[in-house]
Amino acid sequence: MAVVFEKPKALTDAPLHYCPGCTHGIIHRLVAQAIDELGIEGKTIGVAPVGCAVMAYNYFSCDMVEAAHGRAPAVATGLKRSLPENIIFTYQGDGDLASIGMAETVHSATRNENITVIFVNNAIYGMTGGQMAPTSLPGQVTQTSPYGRDVTTAGFPIRICELLSTLDGPEYIARVAVNNVKNVKQAQKAIKKAFENQVNNRGFSLVEVISSCPTNWGMTPDAALKWIDEKMIPYYPLGVYKDRSAKEGE
Repeated sequence: MAVVFEKPKALTDAPLHYCPGCTHGIIHRLVAQAIDELGIEGKTIGVAPVGCAVMAYNYFSCDMVEAAHGRAPAVATGLKRSLPENIIFTYQGDGDLASIGMAETVHSATRNENITVIFVNNAIYGMTGGQMAPTSLPGQVTQTSPYGRDVTTAGFPIRICELLSTLDGPEYIARVAVNNVKNVKQAQKAIKKAFENQVNNRGFSLVEVISSCPTNWGMTPDAALKWIDEKMIPYYPLGVYKDRSAKEGE
């Protein structure tokens, strides 16, 4: 019998700990699939900091390093510079990358470090109980904004792709989503390209993935996927924000 669908080899058999309806599992699969297709599992090292994906070392069959909260790009930089033949990726949430780790993110991007960053944006702090994140939408209710995010006191959400695309350094900046089949297919292409860029020594690539958090959003999984379409994507438009190889006609 022909096999038409199977688990990527870069994923282990460990059951995922994520809440029902969380799309971290989909993103894990897309990362693992890219690693499989490029044949780089044996030389890939992942870096996971604090957040929902803190136990990513259980799920990816490549080597993994645990980083302090927000410091994954700094750890990845050290790994890549000391092991330039290896493929280094970070897997970070919005509270990690866009808050405590903002400086590491911006400076690794502007230096065009040859690493791959997978940035999961679910507009909330997931693991620590649902506090307002740098990416929480205006008016969004969270544990620390029970009346909704007030931009007059909390400021506006940070659009990471738009911010980083203004820098001269980065090679590739893209935003995707995983709330329907069409978007998942686009996400897979973007994630694979981000890894290919590193294989080809092109420099810093970041893929922002719009993801759901039904538990902390207080929604059913189905409603959370619809909320991505109705609320998140209009505020965080999908697309490629910077791609030097496309500009150069490659």
